[in-house]
This record gives sequence, structure tokens and C-alpha cells, in this order.
Amino acid sequence: MTYSPTFSTSIHERHIAPQILADLNGENWSLSEYEQRGGYQALRKVLSSMTQDQVIAELKASALRGRGGAGFPTGLKWSFMPRTFPGQKYLVCNTDEGEPGTFKDRDILRFNPHIVIEGMAIAAYAMGVTVGYNYIHGEIWEVYDRFERALEEARAAGYLGDNLLGSGFNFQLHAHHGFGAYICGEETALLESLEGKKGQPRFKPPFPASFGLYGKPTTINNTETFAAVPWIIRNGGDAYLASGKPNNGGTKIFSVSGDVNLPGNYEIPLGTPFSKLLELAGGMRDGKKLKMVIPGGSSAPVVPADIIMESTMDYDSIAKAGSMLGSGAVIVMNETRCAVKSLERLSYFYFEESCGQCTPCREGTGWLYRMVHRIEHGAGRLEDLDELDRIAGNIMGRTICALGDAAAMPVRGFLKHYRDEFAYHVENKKCLVPQYV
Repeated sequence: MTYSPTFSTSIHERHIAPQILADLNGENWSLSEYEQRGGYQALRKVLSSMTQDQVIAELKASALRGRGGAGFPTGLKWSFMPRTFPGQKYLVCNTDEGEPGTFKDRDILRFNPHIVIEGMAIAAYAMGVTVGYNYIHGEIWEVYDRFERALEEARAAGYLGDNLLGSGFNFQLHAHHGFGAYICGEETALLESLEGKKGQPRFKPPFPASFGLYGKPTTINNTETFAAVPWIIRNGGDAYLASGKPNNGGTKIFSVSGDVNLPGNYEIPLGTPFSKLLELAGGMRDGKKLKMVIPGGSSAPVVPADIIMESTMDYDSIAKAGSMLGSGAVIVMNETRCAVKSLERLSYFYFEESCGQCTPCREGTGWLYRMVHRIEHGAGRLEDLDELDRIAGNIMGRTICALGDAAAMPVRGFLKHYRDEFAYHVENKKCLVPQYV
């Protein structure tokens, strides 16, 4: 592998196939640049020589799993779409990237927007969908603007609109600008927002595949998921699977932040050792020791250094380590980071972002935050530790969407591995670790 810092001093990438963030800089995002790299060849192949079933079969063979967090098999998800449904069907891209530590999707749209457009057009063909939307997080306006310009280029070139490339297939794709609500990253809350309503999750069932946008069959995938599709079609599902590991096909973009020398986005094969990813990110900053890692975004349970250093970056290995790969947001913390202070900040985020629809989440997230805040500021009690675990357990699995679980899992993870720090705060009214910044 070769190393090439092509974004800025703080954003770096690895050049390995398949490439989503590859051979790009701030200006090489246009249609002509994308076509020079083989862009839209996969769409041409699909429209000229592949059936819908063949496209879905390639996705199933690739073992591509949803890159937004849940990790659900993409080809299987596409097969749920009722292709013979006589009315309108919809395709939605979830770019409502709002979880702390996650910043990959915005860079895909910033540096390679056409790969998402092509991936969505292929998905639309495979499922017989003629209208699609990309829901883009409200705090990244410049990315939204660039995607709109890419859409204009694609329409003018015949890659979107009526009669794509003379094939007789129609696909209209639109961008939708959200307003920064974290809850709209949940797929049904996203659909509510797209419909012009307050972004709150829906009860399931019915699931979006049967009752989605405007009550019609809808398939929703993450930005990175769609971006992986063109390479799979050009090179085959088996080749994509071979670049990862069984049940974990292909590459994954990891957003590495925290106490590393080179924070940024890194595209590596699934199954790569965490130690290698840490090396790519320049190692630990200031020569400090690794203490703990949140491997899949702020909602994933924390993993201590000794466990994560023995793990590989894939869905199964991280689950075995007691956490989740999630969105691939890797938050690295060194020996000076306080577990209580870290949890306090995370708990405040979920308290603030709860939509308030479900009582366990609405009341429980505030309860968790206030208790952790009390411990951090020297007013905690030892019985608070068991109470935190009990409250978190009563939230998990009792809400309409996974935000309640997202608030509870960090609490249980930190208590499991760093209970001594919480107890020290209670008993000594100060932090166990050296002064941190």
C-alpha cells in the first residue's frame, strides 16, 4: 500500500482497491474527472447487459453490508423491494451524518459525488425505482451545494432523467437538505422529515420496504453503501468479497479522530488489524499510551486498549470485542483521558438529541446525563453506579428507535471497563487519571 495525503494536513487516505476516496483532491470531483477514472461504466454495463436479478445477485455475492451502522446485507435488503408493485417506489440515500466521530459520508460527497449518483442509479434499476432522494445533513451546506452541481452534470450527460443512456429506464434523483437533527439519521425519522413533518421515528412494522416514503415501498441505504456499488458491478461480487473477509466483504472507510497524529478518513479492507489502522493514522499523538477506543461512533461501547489491539476492523471481530463497528467512526483516547468526563459529554449529546417521543428515552437520557454529571463534579454516590447500569438496562430495547440504545450502551461500556474511575470520583471528589486537556 502507498500513502498519499491528498485532502489537507488533517485528512488523509489510503490507495487500495476498491477505492471510494481515491485519487482525488478538492477540485477533481467533476463529471469529466470521474469519467476518466472509469466513472459510469458500471451503469452502462447494467443498462446494456444485466437483468435486475443479476445486479442483486452480484450484491449478494459481494457480502456488502450496510455502511451506516446496522451492517445489514445490502443485496438482501434490495431483494425486499416489491419490484412488481404497480405504483410509485422510492430510493433514499441517508447522508444525515450526525453521530460524533463520523465524517466519512460528507467527504465522499465532497470529493467523489458522482460515485454515489452512479450507485443510486444502479440500485434504482435493480429495484425498478424511478425516483430517489439524497437526504443530506443540515450542517454541511457546501457539500449539499456540490452534490447539486454533480446532479446537474449527470442530468445533462444522460445519466439521470428520462431514458437513461437510451435504455428506456427513467430515474429522477433529487437532493434534500436536512436541518441538523441527529434523530433524522434513523431511517423512518428521515422519511418523516422528507415528507415535511417533524423528524420522529415510526413504529415498525410496517417496514419501509412495504410502507416507506409517502406510504410507498422504499429502500434506504447509507452514502458509503451506494458508493461501493459501481466497483462491485465493474469487477464482480466475488472480487469485492475477496478484498475483505468472509461475511465482511470489501473495504470500509474509517473516520479516525482523537489522540492520533493524522486524524482523517482511511479506506482499508475489512479484517485489517486495528494496530495497522492506528499505524496508518500516524500512531498516538505526543507519545502517549493508548487507553481506550470507541470503534464505531459515539453510540458504540468503549473498548480498552488491550482488547482492541488484538482485534481486527470488521463487524464480527468488533462484536466479539464487546462493541460494534457501527458507522466506522474510530475515536482514539490516550492515557490522560478520563472515562467519567468522556461519558459525561456523550450522555449530554444523547440527552440533547432525543426527540422525546418515547418515555424511556426522553426521561432516561436526562437521568443518565444528570447522574454522570453529578459524579464528574464530585457530588456522586457509590449507589449511583448500580443505578446508572439499571437505568441503562431499562432503556435498552424499550424505545421505537435505537437512540435509546445508543445512549445506554456507552454507559454500560464505560462502567464495565472503568468502574474504578467512577468509584474514585465518588470517593475522592477528583479524577483518577493525570490532568487532561
